[in-house]
Amino acid sequence: MDMAAGGLAAEDLLLDTLLQNILSSSAIEGEKLNADSVRSSLAKRLGLPVNTATTDRSEGLAQLMTEVVEQVEEPLSLQRLFQWHGYLFPDSEYSFQKIRVGELRGEEPMQVISGRLDRPTIHFEAPPRSILESELDEFIAWFETSQKDESMHALIRVALVHFWFITIHPFDDGNGRLARALTDLALGKAYANSTRLLSLSLWILENRKSYYEVLESCQKSNLDVTSWITWFLQCVSESIEYFKKQIERSIFKTRFWKKNFELGLRQEQIKVLNRLLDANKDDKEYELGISASQYQKVTKVSKATATRHLADLVKLGCLEKMPGGGRSSRYKVI
Repeated sequence: MDMAAGGLAAEDLLLDTLLQNILSSSAIEGEKLNADSVRSSLAKRLGLPVNTATTDRSEGLAQLMTEVVEQVEEPLSLQRLFQWHGYLFPDSEYSFQKIRVGELRGEEPMQVISGRLDRPTIHFEAPPRSILESELDEFIAWFETSQKDESMHALIRVALVHFWFITIHPFDDGNGRLARALTDLALGKAYANSTRLLSLSLWILENRKSYYEVLESCQKSNLDVTSWITWFLQCVSESIEYFKKQIERSIFKTRFWKKNFELGLRQEQIKVLNRLLDANKDDKEYELGISASQYQKVTKVSKATATRHLADLVKLGCLEKMPGGGRSSRYKVI
């Protein structure tokens, strides 16, 4: 089958998962990335076609994500954390911000604060700088040795990796993103190739408010992490369900093109069909089908050509016209 017109290749599924992880992890911190640029940086590393110019920022994020996935057996070290931190904050884009890149935070207290300046609410305060090195050394040593601890369930360990690192908060910025990268690394060590399939950051993003609430609650309760572990296991469960739906979509798309790839469709029709086949609950514009005007927007053809192309797809059994609509009729994949 021609994969340009057909089913979702394994590399495409991996690219989509890694992209979702990067975009979601940054969005948790309130940062919106250029998705096309990040996709191109990831595609370059996966040997897939690159369609958009990349930036130092997208290159660094892609490098971090692919190292997490591909260098699972590499031991964790302080130098590795410094390198990852550098990936998050390239000199070309952060040279004017006061961030200690690739080094630990300074002597000033590390606090998460909200509210008025004269009456602030302190949600969290990290360990003081004087004990930071020893705390981090202990965490790194535990990260390596705990992999062999058969008395601890692997997912409990992954949950503790996330909580412990984000509580230490060793850097000026980027602690949340590095905590999620370490979580993916720990998950990959426990379950081979899991980070190629699951996007924990996506579920965390969708439940960001409760994510911060449960972290704060546990950090203020003498580090009783029971509620955090319960929350995290739910996160893993939801991520698995999301992945299962992705696989179902992939199988459906493969079967669709296996049946229809010899129809001699135009490139515009193939592009639109793939857009519809890939649509999900996050793609509201195409989840409920496509209209002639949307077809025109995607393919850059005239309105008359769009209408004719859609009519041809109906005759060929690829699309069906949805009830109602009149001039704004919509079409969906059969």
